[in-house]
Amino acid sequence: LLQLKLWNKYRVSNIPSLIFIDASTGKVVCRNGLLVIRDDPEGLEFPWGPKPFSEVVAGPLLRNNGQTLDSSALEGSHVGVYFSAHWCPPCRSLTRVLVESYRKIKEAGQKFEILFVSADRSEDSFKQYFSEMPWVAVPYADEARRSRLNRLYGIQGIPTLIVLDSKGDVITRQGRVEVLNDIECREFPWHPKPVLELTDSNAVQLNEGPCLVLFVDSEDDGESEAAKQLIQPIAEKIIAKYKAKEEEA
Repeated sequence: LLQLKLWNKYRVSNIPSLIFIDASTGKVVCRNGLLVIRDDPEGLEFPWGPKPFSEVVAGPLLRNNGQTLDSSALEGSHVGVYFSAHWCPPCRSLTRVLVESYRKIKEAGQKFEILFVSADRSEDSFKQYFSEMPWVAVPYADEARRSRLNRLYGIQGIPTLIVLDSKGDVITRQGRVEVLNDIECREFPWHPKPVLELTDSNAVQLNEGPCLVLFVDSEDDGESEAAKQLIQPIAEKIIAKYKAKEEEA
C-alpha cells in the first residue's frame, strides 16, 4: 500500500525513475534524477534544485531559415516549450494543429512564442522536422541545454507542451490537451480550469493525480450544468488550498 501511495504521489509512469526530494519540506526538487546523474556525474550542480526558465534556456536559438537570436528575445512573451520529435506520429499530428494555433494567436496580437526542444535521433531528422515549424528551437547540437530543459520540467513522454507566462512560470503542463480542445484558441493562455468535461483528449489528466469524476445524464443539458455548478466551488477551494501551500492539487 505504501509503495502504491508513493507511485501515485510522484506520478511515476515508467521505470527506472529517480526523484530527488527536499527532506525538510517534502517537496520535489527534481523529477528527472536519471538525467541529472547522467549529465552531472560529479555532482557539481548539487542539490539539483529547479532553476528559472530564463537561466536554463540562456543562449542562442534558431529559426528554420538559419537565422539565430538570443533567448532574451523570449522575455515578456508567453512561451510554449514544445518537446517533440519527427519519429513520433502523435508529435507530427500535434505539430500540424499547433502551427495553426500559433498563427491564430499571433494574428490576434498576443505576445506568444514556441520553443522546440527536439528529441530527434539525428541532426538531419531535426532539420527536416523543424522546417515545418514557424517558431524557434534550441540548436540540436546543444544537447546539454536540451537535456536541462527536459530535467527542468520532468519530461517523461512526448509530445509535451508546457505553457509559461511572461515571467517564465508554468501556466499549464497540459498544453497538448488545451490546443486540441480549443482549436480557435479562444481560451489562450489556457489557465487550468477547476472543472473539466471529460473528453478523449483530456482523459490523460486522470493519470496526473487524484480526480473526482462525476457521471451525469448526457441527454440532459440542464443536469450537466447543475452538476458543474455544484462541484465548481468545491474544486476551487481545494485548488486554492494546495496553491497556498505551493503544492500540486
